[in-house]
Amino acid sequence: MSDEENHKEKMKEVQAKHRERVSQLQDPEQGLVLIHTGKGKGKSSSAFGVVVRALGWGQKVAVVQFIKGKWKTGERRFFEEHGQVTWHTMGEGFTWDTQDKERDIAAAQAAFGKAADLIASGDYDLVVLDEINIALRYEYLSVEQVIEALDKRTEKTGVILTGRDAPEALCDYADLVTEMTEVKHPFKAGIKAQRGVDF
Repeated sequence: MSDEENHKEKMKEVQAKHRERVSQLQDPEQGLVLIHTGKGKGKSSSAFGVVVRALGWGQKVAVVQFIKGKWKTGERRFFEEHGQVTWHTMGEGFTWDTQDKERDIAAAQAAFGKAADLIASGDYDLVVLDEINIALRYEYLSVEQVIEALDKRTEKTGVILTGRDAPEALCDYADLVTEMTEVKHPFKAGIKAQRGVDF
């Protein structure tokens, strides 16, 4: 048997095993909970990629940003110009820029109240809670209240939670957890954040 024929036979076996595995999978008939966490870049970017995918299927999407405040980002500009996404930026800026913990907690709780309403409304196929894990890390929100809101999501609503340091209990609850790992970052080489790549 030639190398090419051998390769074709191996690929047929791989495909047959994959088809068998797919045939055994079940539809949970419930929107999934995805977590994008880790120290590497790309957590929010990946979530917004899923937003584009959902929009491609005509699904309704909402985004609640917890930390980014008034910082201008390319994705926010794009979705505001093109419509289709309900967008709420509720945070008052990055937590390390603020000096008032009570104000930060109030802003995070207000953002979460809006998020919980969107998740439970039945109006959305996907709700992105951008940088919510940061609010959890600083204890502006509790894991218990987040899981309680996720439990109340409607059948069709999937939720993506982004940000570093996702709590273990939340990761255990989620259907998918992706950890972004930094291998190399231009900031360490003295390169500032680039429009269109970093924001």
